[in-house]
Amino acid sequence: MKDSSQKKLREKFIKLGVKMIGPETIFFSKDTKIGKKVTIEPYVVIGSNVKIGNNVIIKSFSHLESCKIENKVEIGPYARIRPNTILKEGSKVGNFVEIKKSTLGNKSKVNHLSYVGDAQIGKSVNIGAGTITCNYDGINKYKTKIKDKVFIGSNSSLVAPITINEDSIVGAGSVITKNVRKKSLALTRSPQLEVKSYKRKKK
Repeated sequence: MKDSSQKKLREKFIKLGVKMIGPETIFFSKDTKIGKKVTIEPYVVIGSNVKIGNNVIIKSFSHLESCKIENKVEIGPYARIRPNTILKEGSKVGNFVEIKKSTLGNKSKVNHLSYVGDAQIGKSVNIGAGTITCNYDGINKYKTKIKDKVFIGSNSSLVAPITINEDSIVGAGSVITKNVRKKSLALTRSPQLEVKSYKRKKK
C-alpha cells in the first residue's frame, strides 16, 4: 500500500480516537476495523481482515492478520496473531507469543514465549512461559482443548489431540499426551539425580 494511503488510514483512525504512539511506524489495511479507546504502540502491522474492539492495547512490534480482538484485550509487545484467531474479552497475549487458528477465552493469559495453534481455550486459563501446543505430526493438524480455569506450568508440551479439563493443573516441564481429568494434577518429569561430592574432570 502506498504511503499516501497509509497516511489517510492513520488520519482516519486518529480522528476516530485511536491513540497512536509513533503513527508513521504503524501500518493498517483498507478493511481494518477499530473500536473506541484503543492504543497502538510503535511498529505494529495490521494485515487484512482484522477487527479490534474497545479498550484494546496493542504493544510494539506486534503483527495481526485475519483475527478478531474483543474488548479490553492486551497484545504484545512482539506478538503474532495469525488467521482465524479470536481473543475474547479481557484476555492477554504477551511478548514472543504466536497464536494461530485458536480461541483464547475471557480473562485467559498467554504471557510469554509460547505457541498456541488449533486450540480452543476456555475462561481464566493461565498458560505458562514456553508452552507449546504440538498440533502437527507432519501430515495432519490436531486440536487442543483447554477448559476453564486450567493452569499450564511453564515449558510444557501439549501433544494434540488432547483435552485438559476444568480446574486442572499441568506441572512445569511436562509432556502431556493423554486427556487430563477435572481438578487434577498432570505431571511428567524425570527424577532429579544428585551425585554428592562430585568432582569435575580436569584438563
